[in-house]
Amino acid sequence: MSRWLTEAVPRARIAAFRTLVYLFVAADLVIFTPWVRDRVDVPGNLYQPLFIGRVLPLPTPTATLVSVIFWALLLLALLAASGRAHRLLGWTVFALYLQWMIIAMSYGKVDHDRFALLVALAVLPTAGRARHGDQTRTEAGGWALRVTQISVICTYFLAAWAKFRFGGLDWATGSVLAKAIIRRGTDLADLIAQVPHLLLVAQFGILAFELLSPLVFVLPERWRLATVGFFYSFHLVTIATITISFAPHLVAMTSFLPLEKVRPVVALRHLLARRSVPARGDLGPVSPVEAGPPGAEPVPGPAAT
Repeated sequence: MSRWLTEAVPRARIAAFRTLVYLFVAADLVIFTPWVRDRVDVPGNLYQPLFIGRVLPLPTPTATLVSVIFWALLLLALLAASGRAHRLLGWTVFALYLQWMIIAMSYGKVDHDRFALLVALAVLPTAGRARHGDQTRTEAGGWALRVTQISVICTYFLAAWAKFRFGGLDWATGSVLAKAIIRRGTDLADLIAQVPHLLLVAQFGILAFELLSPLVFVLPERWRLATVGFFYSFHLVTIATITISFAPHLVAMTSFLPLEKVRPVVALRHLLARRSVPARGDLGPVSPVEAGPPGAEPVPGPAAT
């Protein structure tokens, strides 16, 4: 079991995952959860902190506190994306983002798509140093990715458990998806809803998918990647029909992927280098002196230099 938990991975994979996660944290503040800053405008008695917020305990958020967290987290997340000072910056970003999420989720609604991302932020500082392109393998990094993967799958499996706990089989046989489509459905969802019994089939399919999700760990690598692709396609359909994105969860799920093979910076450098080398046709006509005698190799002349 310990060997499976600490299966070594390339350090480049850790570097890529670290950059992606911290860049998402910065994007999350300004794209997905900027509304957290508006929470301070409501009366303080509406703030009902989550259990962890009561245990720590954390103060009731004020405009000053939320602004400090926002700007500090935004700056530190961008710095952490570089991979420098991975422990200091990593732990600080985790602590600030955890408090940001506690504030966000302490007004009556708790989103479970943040769980795996929070776990990733908690374990990334333990993954050690990692540079893009470094193919040496690390067990510490492997452990960080494995724990994140487990949290991703727990999000699915425990979602099914919650459905059975609070709704039983009535969740699958009821009108859950129909209500979601009425409340926030798209034109595509309206078309799907017209197909008889399709929504009921989809509800049973969602339960089966969530309950069987742990099997991804016993599949061969090729099939495991295909299954993760199916996970992404499921969320793509969810976005296209009922506009629920699960963006933090999708970022955490990249822990399953060979991210070291995706190197946008290197690809950009190659592209720029290729464009900077002029083609032969761009050098103008070749003079007889440059061409040399018949059958000889062309001799570079002043035009080529």
